[in-house]
Amino acid sequence: MTKKGPAKSRKAVPAPAEKTLRADAQRNRDKLIKAASLAFSQHGIDTSLEEIAERAGVGIGTLYRHFPTREHLVEVIYRREVEALCQAADDLAKKHPPDMALAEWMQRFVDYIAAKRGMANSLKLLLASNSEFFAEASGKIPAALQRLVDAAIAQGSIRADIESSDLLQALSGIYGAPQTPDWRERSRRLVALLMDGLRWGATKADAPSRR
Repeated sequence: MTKKGPAKSRKAVPAPAEKTLRADAQRNRDKLIKAASLAFSQHGIDTSLEEIAERAGVGIGTLYRHFPTREHLVEVIYRREVEALCQAADDLAKKHPPDMALAEWMQRFVDYIAAKRGMANSLKLLLASNSEFFAEASGKIPAALQRLVDAAIAQGSIRADIESSDLLQALSGIYGAPQTPDWRERSRRLVALLMDGLRWGATKADAPSRR
């Protein structure tokens, strides 16, 4: 009898580059991404691909045609979550005063963390097989936060002794909080409290002089 060799470790295959799709196929793909992002943020790793397909209103075969594995789907969602969070920084900066833009962005960071927690296992697999992707994606978020912090400091609406890296570390701490039914609400309250701390003691006179 032939002996079976040791099981090979499972590695994630990088998602193929997106190609131009027919309009109906693109709509199905977009619906799958939207449904999966919401499902992962709500139910985490317990979400089945069948449930995601049902939420999107398509068959499971359609899901697999677009995303051959769970990791393919997760990579696309994570990339879009990062891009949306970074784009929000610029959009909010155009619509609101610097401190309000920062406060709103920090609340959106909670939603980003919720989605990331829901994809945790698949993200670990992707990190092991595609570290360059994570280096590129994760580097964009600190830059977006830095722009918001710099603008608020320049305005004098938050204290001038804050480092954006320290703020990001504090925000990222909510990732490790226990997964309870009220996790999102508690996280939002903590972020609001953190924003109050940034404003405490800040005055317009603290703003760096411009020559």
